[in-house]
Amino acid sequence: METQKWIDEGYNIIIEFAPKLLAAILIWIIGLWIISLLLKGIRKAMNKANYDESLKKFLSNLLNWTFKIVLVVIVLGTVGIETASFAAVIAAAGLAIGLALQGSLGNFAGGVLIMIFKPFKIGDFIEAQGESGTVKEIEIFTTKLTTPDNKEVILPNGSLSNGNIINYSTEDMRRVDITFGVGYDSGIKQTKEVIMSVIERHPLILKEPSPAIHVSELADSSINFFTRVWAKTPDYWAVKFDLIEQTKEALDAAGIDIPYPHTVEIQKQG
Repeated sequence: METQKWIDEGYNIIIEFAPKLLAAILIWIIGLWIISLLLKGIRKAMNKANYDESLKKFLSNLLNWTFKIVLVVIVLGTVGIETASFAAVIAAAGLAIGLALQGSLGNFAGGVLIMIFKPFKIGDFIEAQGESGTVKEIEIFTTKLTTPDNKEVILPNGSLSNGNIINYSTEDMRRVDITFGVGYDSGIKQTKEVIMSVIERHPLILKEPSPAIHVSELADSSINFFTRVWAKTPDYWAVKFDLIEQTKEALDAAGIDIPYPHTVEIQKQG
């Protein structure tokens, strides 16, 4: 009799839970199929939006696990397992992890914003957070720069995305601004002609926009000439350094004085 009782109870349990179990299995299979379709659609949308490869992988994995956790909760609820407490545990764990990783989550959000809005790309020369260099890598949490003297600088994406960024590589051309000071005995017209002759001979200085030379200041010991030329962005530093050096040589050759502090020795007569 006891054995028959157990058999009857087992039979009743099977009869009661079999439909729920079959429904749960069906939901699990259909759910995985729907998740697969959703992820394919999301990846296709990210490819069209030209998202960074690292961002695409990270978001795909994040969404995959999120969808599957939701699916597990639905399947457990279908079987008849109480999911309210289970969801509460997940929420509490998520809150704890979020508080512990608050800074990292901020950096992650900053990385996502950088990859979406693209204020710079790999290879650009930027200035941000008191640092400047060529962008080497854009990762989820940090951005790596290589400085002109070949040092690596790692910037957190959170502060980087919230601060000012100067991108020197965005435009095709850059303006080179240099001020030359000459003595008061020098002629303004002659000085302009000497500086302009250097500009016109330089092969990397663009004709348009046209160069400009103006008297910008009558300083204590010099007449200052503000000189403005344009160059292609990759040629910026070559033009700047060449213009300073070649103008100095041209002014010397023309006998135009560049004033500098003098030290006068006074000899005591005994």
